[in-house]
Amino acid sequence: MPSLLRLAPFVLIWLPEDQSGSEPKRDVAAVKIAVFSDTHDNIWKLERALGLMADADILIHCGDLCSPFVMKRLGEAAQGRPLHVVWGNNEGDIRLICQIAGQYSGIQLHGELAELELDELKLAVNHYPDIARSLAASGFYDLVCYGHDHTAYQGAVGDCILLNPGELMGLNGKTTFAFFDTQSRQIEFVEVR
Repeated sequence: MPSLLRLAPFVLIWLPEDQSGSEPKRDVAAVKIAVFSDTHDNIWKLERALGLMADADILIHCGDLCSPFVMKRLGEAAQGRPLHVVWGNNEGDIRLICQIAGQYSGIQLHGELAELELDELKLAVNHYPDIARSLAASGFYDLVCYGHDHTAYQGAVGDCILLNPGELMGLNGKTTFAFFDTQSRQIEFVEVR
């Protein structure tokens, strides 16, 4: 039966039916996701973090951008890469944030919950820790990302990885984000100085 082979994020090729009866080999590159949260208008830390995220394939923001100018900077830095954003509890002018996001390809505003499928993994993204734990406990997701409490955290609920990348704001003195590798399922926290 003909099948699809994914060579890179969002690149699929159609493979003809394999006459030998064996499954085609999948040589899929890992997708590198940069997960960050709680920017709270700290554009100085955001600029440094975005520089460190330059090789990420996908960007995920777990809420609390705050001002529209943060969305403008994210749109410019994403350079067409997929950027998924959920609302936090401190978004300012949501109407203008939406207008600015619409000027950039690749930006998806999800409201309070994003459900994504990336490299055969099911992800959920929201802002709140209690909702994240419930989503992880549902057994439906492989990775659940959240923010809100400004505390970097990596754990598991059953087979689901639970990830809080920390904060870009710097409220607690340590500014962090995280990389997630879809093949190895490894998390790397990065401190932004």
